[in-house]
Amino acid sequence: MTTKVKAIVLRAIDYKDKDKLLTLFTLEQGKLTASMRGVKAPKAKLKFAKEPFCFGEYIIENTKGNNVITQVEVIENFFDITKDIDKFYEGCAILDVVSKLSNEEPNHAMFIELIKALKALCYSNVKKYYVFDKFLLKIFENMGYYFLSNKCSSCGYDLSDNRYFNLDVGEFVCEKCKNNLCVKISNACFAGLKFLAQTDYDRLPNLHLGGHAEIEVYNLLDKNFEWRFSKRFVQIV
Repeated sequence: MTTKVKAIVLRAIDYKDKDKLLTLFTLEQGKLTASMRGVKAPKAKLKFAKEPFCFGEYIIENTKGNNVITQVEVIENFFDITKDIDKFYEGCAILDVVSKLSNEEPNHAMFIELIKALKALCYSNVKKYYVFDKFLLKIFENMGYYFLSNKCSSCGYDLSDNRYFNLDVGEFVCEKCKNNLCVKISNACFAGLKFLAQTDYDRLPNLHLGGHAEIEVYNLLDKNFEWRFSKRFVQIV
């Protein structure tokens, strides 16, 4: 059976002498694994399509339960991400999040968000963490974990200076409703989260949160990810 999918390479590992085993995140079928035969050879025709971040149209032959990539038409390889060490680590973290949260079911919202994030990371001069943080916020929202409310999730009290994030429920609470699973969040951190959520990817280069707020935002999203999904992504701090 022959299948054509639009896909982004999440991971590529050595397989046999000259082959690669790719983990693809596809628009049509979610996450799948497929091999590329002979692609490690110096003159291999498809070697350009075996690298992480490559976005293309992959033709896959399935024989006896094994997926083999036979043709690829590259749409965008996002190669410039690999030229900057900070962008590379941030990009790897984005791919890692997708790999950990995706399965064999299509997720169009996540696929579109991934393309937007990689484009911003590759082609924009964005401060470190911003694209990754924006991506995580959109993933939380798309999965039903939106939490940027100005009211306490427990009592409905309007939040102002004393705001806490309840890791157990993934929402903000007031000082009266906090418990031992809550961490205090500064106004700068909350404002940073709101700015990131409301700013489109193409406008992120104009955003400046300030050093302390940047780290606090990243750390909060890191903790929220771990509590929501019982997994850790590749760290970029």
